[in-house]
Amino acid sequence: MTNTMSGGIDALREAMDGQVLLPGDHDPACLVWNGAVDRTPAVVARCESADDVAAALLWGQEHGFEIAIRGGGHNVGGAAVADGGLTIDLGPMNAVVVDPVARRARCGGGATLAHLDAACQEHGLAVPAGTISHTGVAGLTLGGGFGWLSPVAGLTVDNLVSAEVVLVDGRVVHASEREYPDLFWALRGGGGNFGVVTEFEFRLHPVGPMVQLGVFFFELDRAEQAIRVGRDFFAHSPRNCGGVVVGLNAPSAPFVPEEARFAPGVAFVVVGFGTAAEHEALIAPLRQERPLFEHVTSLPYVALQQMLDDGTPWGVHAYTKGLYLDELPEGAVDAIAAALRARPSEMSQLMVFPLGGAFAEVPDEATAFGGRRSAKYVVVVDGLVPEPRLFDAERRWVQSTWDRLRPFAADSGTYVNMMTEFDQDRVRESYGAKYRRLALIKTVYDPRNVLRSNANIRPA
Repeated sequence: MTNTMSGGIDALREAMDGQVLLPGDHDPACLVWNGAVDRTPAVVARCESADDVAAALLWGQEHGFEIAIRGGGHNVGGAAVADGGLTIDLGPMNAVVVDPVARRARCGGGATLAHLDAACQEHGLAVPAGTISHTGVAGLTLGGGFGWLSPVAGLTVDNLVSAEVVLVDGRVVHASEREYPDLFWALRGGGGNFGVVTEFEFRLHPVGPMVQLGVFFFELDRAEQAIRVGRDFFAHSPRNCGGVVVGLNAPSAPFVPEEARFAPGVAFVVVGFGTAAEHEALIAPLRQERPLFEHVTSLPYVALQQMLDDGTPWGVHAYTKGLYLDELPEGAVDAIAAALRARPSEMSQLMVFPLGGAFAEVPDEATAFGGRRSAKYVVVVDGLVPEPRLFDAERRWVQSTWDRLRPFAADSGTYVNMMTEFDQDRVRESYGAKYRRLALIKTVYDPRNVLRSNANIRPA
């Protein structure tokens, strides 16, 4: 390190309350969830306030660093790190403050879903969010944010009320429908392209503390039948029901018969937000399909939000691609079943999330979300392996599965949080007609494209 660089680091440390770390001061693997991301930043600024973020942003630009922003580090593409760059880490800013009377929550940019869910559930409230508790709130929200509650209350961005944003020129602004409305629109789905969000304010909904769960698992030999049953079930399920059809290996859990543990197959997860009696009536038709095993129970909402964590552990090597489908025709059913039979890794999953309800009621133009509200399904192909030597085969499986399903999609656009590679053509296609408006807003708030370690929207 040169004397100039050393002096620069000292200046940054003096300007910040948080820590400034260099290689050797931290484990790079702790920065991002995806173990397949092999990049090491030259500097990590662990920020404790918006002023820290502003200082780091200005310092990084002054010294010519590529700048990456870390919320929870869960982005599959590793957007939080750039080789030899500056990572602005919001991890210490993870406080959540809940106003149960106003049904509002203020959440720091470094909080995870676990932080947010726990604080809100103390009051029987929740924000519609993702399905893995170690996901960062910031990245999930800025890309859209869907999960079990989406049919009930829409996307996470549909429930964003305001945001505190540090702009690349160091200003700290408050964005909402009334203040900086163009910026606020862009933040709701346009990713981290326009500024660093250091605090989110969310609208809350009464949820839990107990919710209803039904898991129905079918053998791989009956994959086509199971996918059709799940398709038909979710096409007619009520608004207070969320869920997913997922191809995976059965877990080694107490409710799984010993002979079925680790068996490949297809499951539907049905989450009910009504009473236990309503849930029993809802799932009765699924029981008539004779699943290999089932698990029906009530559980705390926070436990539901952590239910899938073990299947996506920190450090797993991951590669993901996704698509929106307007329908799930027989050809797509057959393609999904064939892909599941060709799946190399027992950890990998193929998930079909039904959309609709509150998600579909928000006009497309209301937010910058990169997806059509008319889509009925989002398909997620997750290649997951425990070690590097298995990664290439799994990546090929994900890519070939996506290729098989592409003919059934209206376009190749995807949910931007599923992008492992930030391909410009796919970013443009994902946003469609919104891309031009986003590019114009980018020109206003980040004309030099400082914030480009992401699904990048380039200035117009």
